[in-house]
Amino acid sequence: MLSYTEENYLKALLKLSSQNQEKPEAGTNEMAAYLGVKPATATDMLKKLKEKGLVSYEKYGKILLTAIGRQNGIAILRKHRLWETFLYEKLDFSWDEVHEVAEQLEHIQSAKLVNKLEEFLDFPEFDPHGDPIPNSKGEMPVVIKTLLSEIEPGATCRVIAVKDTSKAFLQYLEKLQITIGTVLKIIEVINFDRSVNIQIAGSEARNVSMKFADSLFVCR
Repeated sequence: MLSYTEENYLKALLKLSSQNQEKPEAGTNEMAAYLGVKPATATDMLKKLKEKGLVSYEKYGKILLTAIGRQNGIAILRKHRLWETFLYEKLDFSWDEVHEVAEQLEHIQSAKLVNKLEEFLDFPEFDPHGDPIPNSKGEMPVVIKTLLSEIEPGATCRVIAVKDTSKAFLQYLEKLQITIGTVLKIIEVINFDRSVNIQIAGSEARNVSMKFADSLFVCR
C-alpha cells in the first residue's frame, strides 16, 4: 500500500506530464514547485517511487511514470474528482471548497466505495472545475481546450474548465458570475498589456487581465 505522500506525488506527476502529450514527463524542480517542497525532498521521494517501480527516473533527468505508476496515479485522480463532484452536487460545497476536502477523501482505498460513488453520481464525465474524470477502466473523455487568451477578438466561446483552481481565482470567477458553460464574447485585446475586454453571457463588457485569460479554458 502506498503512503499518502507517495500517492500525492503520483497524482502530481500525472497532472504535470499530461500537460504535454508529446513528452509526458516532468523535471524534479517542476515537481518540487508544484508540490511546494524543496528539490531535495522531491528527489528523496522520487528515489523511493523508483524503487517501487512506479517511476523511471535518473538524477538530473526527466521523470516518467511507469505503466503501474500511471495506473495508480489515474486511480487517485479518479477518486479525487469523483469526491469533488459529490461534494459540489450533493452536499452544496462551493467549487472553491471541494479541492481541499477531496484531497483527504482521495486516499480511501475501497474500490467498491469508489465504484458505488460513481454509480450514485450517474457516471459523471467531468468534475466541477471541468476536468475529465477517469472511469473504472482508467479512460477519460478527450476534450479540445483552448485558453481564453488564444481566442481572437469578435469570437464567442464557452467556458469548459479552469486552469487555475486556486480559491482566489475561483472566488473571482463567482464574483463575475462565470462558471462552467458560461458564454463569453471577446470584444478587444489591449495591445499594451494583453488584457482582454470580454462580454459575459450578454452583459456589459468588462476588462480582465492577461493572467485571467491565461487561466481559463474555453471551446468554440
